[in-house]
Amino acid sequence: MFEARSHPYLVPYDGSFRYAEAPTKPPSDAPDKGACKRRLRKQVGELDGLQKVLYARDRYAVLIVFQAMDAAGKDSTIRAVLTGVNPSGCQVFSFKKPSAEEIDHDFLWRTARCLPERGRIGIFNRSYYEEALIVRVHPEFLKYQKLPYKPDLTTIWQERYESIADHERHLARNGTIILKFWLNVSREEQGNRFLSRLREPKKHWKFSEDDVKERQSWDDYMEAYEGALAATSRPWAPWYAIPADDKPFMRLAVSEIIVENLKSLNLKYPKVSEALQENFKKMGRLLEEE
Repeated sequence: MFEARSHPYLVPYDGSFRYAEAPTKPPSDAPDKGACKRRLRKQVGELDGLQKVLYARDRYAVLIVFQAMDAAGKDSTIRAVLTGVNPSGCQVFSFKKPSAEEIDHDFLWRTARCLPERGRIGIFNRSYYEEALIVRVHPEFLKYQKLPYKPDLTTIWQERYESIADHERHLARNGTIILKFWLNVSREEQGNRFLSRLREPKKHWKFSEDDVKERQSWDDYMEAYEGALAATSRPWAPWYAIPADDKPFMRLAVSEIIVENLKSLNLKYPKVSEALQENFKKMGRLLEEE
């Protein structure tokens, strides 16, 4: 079973993660903006090559999960990292408020039906973790979930962590490579980005009053993220807490982690049997004789 490569931003597997200790800014020796962009282009090229081999082998699927506070840069990171990958080998799903159909199933159902096939990379922009993040901050949402019992707020989040961990272990056992990224933006930087959306007309469409309202629950969200990451970071389904105050650095860090982990699979293009090679030669001769 896949095991993640070690990395400075890897969330520990022992439950010791504390959000207050996770940096939101790049290290002092981080490359500058221009260098980050140049290195990102190289990583995107490598990812494209790795995806082609992944598709040809048709044995593994890759699931990449992004979670973050609003304005952390999920959309732009997905776009920047996957810009060079063949669209036929990649799929992106964004999960927002559950539909009536989704509410009629367990909380893992709506994402399970969107999981990537073998040979493909699947991106979840938000995910099943919302059920232990936004719902934990707003437990009043539970009353709409048609649960068969009255939820106990002292135990339900641990129960959901266990369900998620079991789900991810099952996926990993069956060939899904899971990489999860928390884009860790500071409250100050989030506020600056919201102000930018208000001041620039071309960004007005991004602004929502609800985003500002949710800032009032910042500490509750940080507690929810800490609990979820500490409980569900595992060698086969690791979390990475990525500093998100500097977008070029954040995108580079995400791309490097994805590329490094896919390289660790040491995938090769399938070998063709001797019999098939002989058949190829016959087909080649027929084509040449046309």
